[in-house]
Amino acid sequence: MDLAFSDDDLAFRDEVRAFVKENLPADISESVRQGRAIDKPDIQRWQRILFDQGWAAPGWPVEYGGTGWNATRRYIFDEAMSEFDTPETVPFGLLMVGPLIYTFGTDAQKERFLPKILNGEEWWCQGYSEPGAGSDLASLQTKAVLDGDHYVVNGTKTWNSSAHIADWTFTLVRTSSEGKQQEGISFLLIDMKTPGIDPNPIVSIDGGHHFNMTYYTDVRVPAENRIGEENKGWAYAKYLLGHERQSISEVGLSKQRLRRLKSIAGEERSDGESLMDDKSFAKKVAEAEVQLTSHEYLNLRFLAEEAAGRPIGAEVSLLKIRGTEIRQQLTELTIEALGYYAAPFELEQLTEGWNEPSIGPEYAAAQMPQYLFSRAATIYGGSNEIQRNIIAKMVLGL
Repeated sequence: MDLAFSDDDLAFRDEVRAFVKENLPADISESVRQGRAIDKPDIQRWQRILFDQGWAAPGWPVEYGGTGWNATRRYIFDEAMSEFDTPETVPFGLLMVGPLIYTFGTDAQKERFLPKILNGEEWWCQGYSEPGAGSDLASLQTKAVLDGDHYVVNGTKTWNSSAHIADWTFTLVRTSSEGKQQEGISFLLIDMKTPGIDPNPIVSIDGGHHFNMTYYTDVRVPAENRIGEENKGWAYAKYLLGHERQSISEVGLSKQRLRRLKSIAGEERSDGESLMDDKSFAKKVAEAEVQLTSHEYLNLRFLAEEAAGRPIGAEVSLLKIRGTEIRQQLTELTIEALGYYAAPFELEQLTEGWNEPSIGPEYAAAQMPQYLFSRAATIYGGSNEIQRNIIAKMVLGL
């Protein structure tokens, strides 16, 4: 693999860096740096800035509003973004349902949905898992019955990230009970303002409201909002899951976390010296950095395969496994570096208007919630145990 960038590539990297320095709002950058909650309006504001620059969707084809960049340019862009405190890309629209729509959707669906995904105007969530159908997704029971030119949807979805603030959801529903379980599933795009949709909060271990249990009661969905053929939704779902598991690799975000870990370890003391001068702790940080570097190269291989027109296979599960494990490794080391200062936290201190003095250094407040929430990373998007089963069966043929 030739790792040398061309002069044009280096000039592009300088262009991205200069753009972010000039255009990333200071309040958003500071919130990311401190680990405070980034609200929907702030993420939409940054998305609009990227959209106006023409950089909203680095992985999309030009004809649908993307950049058309090759794998090298996309890597350089992500790398440059990771150098700054930019908000995390919300994957459901840009990285998941957007590519599905421009690949399998009708012209009317592309015209209706893609522009508002690009500019961040419409916020999406995912309706896959159910109380009895998580990793075994093919056993889902939420039903959709065709009634004239509408489907009537009844059932329950769970672990719906951002369903309480989303404008739309892409949802798997059962439209037939005949044949194999996978053969009776359809893929619907549903307006979250439709009567009969009721998202209820699931408060996670970090005290935040990220997830929801969402109930569908006689929800009427236009049949024109179905992606592709009826009862063929499993094929579209598998395509989308490949994109989801690639996005969960989180190389750029892990680089941000590693940089923050090194900064904190440089400030914290052990026997009068910084933790980064402690050989035992420095060894742990170095091991994590090696793991992240190898994971980054694996991610680059998949980008190159995709750029060459070769479809992403089941081996993409490797990215999900390693990416989430590295995330947990880095947050664990951050908590270890903070010691007792990591323990006292109130979720409210990360929101606007908190005026109580910090216990310990300012950078400590956000680290425990991030550590706690990272425990979910090896579960959502398909648990890592299931991902290993997929690799064993689909890649190794075991």
